[in-house]
Amino acid sequence: MSTDHLTHDRPAGHVRHAASKVPEVTVYFWIIKVLTTGMGETASDWLAHLLGPIPAVGVGGIALVAALAVQFAVRRYVAWVYWTAIVMVSVFGTMAADVLHVGLGVPYAFSTPFFMAALAAVFVLWYRSERTLSIHSIHTRRRETFYWAAVLATFALGTAAGDLTATIGFGYLGSTVLYAAAIAVPAVAHRWGGLNAVVAFWAAYVITRPLGASVADWMAVGHDRGGLDLGLGPVTLSWTVAILGFVGYLAASRKDIRHDVVQ
Repeated sequence: MSTDHLTHDRPAGHVRHAASKVPEVTVYFWIIKVLTTGMGETASDWLAHLLGPIPAVGVGGIALVAALAVQFAVRRYVAWVYWTAIVMVSVFGTMAADVLHVGLGVPYAFSTPFFMAALAAVFVLWYRSERTLSIHSIHTRRRETFYWAAVLATFALGTAAGDLTATIGFGYLGSTVLYAAAIAVPAVAHRWGGLNAVVAFWAAYVITRPLGASVADWMAVGHDRGGLDLGLGPVTLSWTVAILGFVGYLAASRKDIRHDVVQ
């Protein structure tokens, strides 16, 4: 879902900054985004089983900080740097939601609206500060900080929401169908219903998390839980290989980079 035609924060005569810190929204963006959400879900669970919950959170937190430090250090969007940061946000965002539920006993019915409120707070602060939530405007350090705060909140929210639906009767396959249908709503509303492009983008962005996570969980968990029983490790590895393939293609082709245009 592209937000190219949105003009409320790009007035006539405005020259778009070439040094954007995020990729152009293309079909590849959505494919990789869904892949990272699923990979982050199974990788988080895999690390928790392999290392233990507390060490896994520690490793995930350190890796996230390192990935974001590199992302903030580069001067423009770099495919490998950006998507590495997204992967680590995905892994740590899953851990954050799981810690509330498993570690602190917070039900998903409470953590889901909690993360929803956190995301809303980020958006409110971001808009009050910058007067825009468009991803086409991420070319200052402050806007990039708001952007990554929103991304982290969407991953935590999506994890909690996906686990909520999976545990209240939908199961992983049912949740996959539910979120596959849900993600079409903002796209249709934007294209034919006049929904604001920025609102449509962020709505779809949130839904990609439970969609990808539900698919990956369905592939990984055992038959007794309605899954394919492929295992956390193999699913994590296969989705990682797919991510590497798509990101490698974008890094070589630069199809997700737009240069200066005059509006």
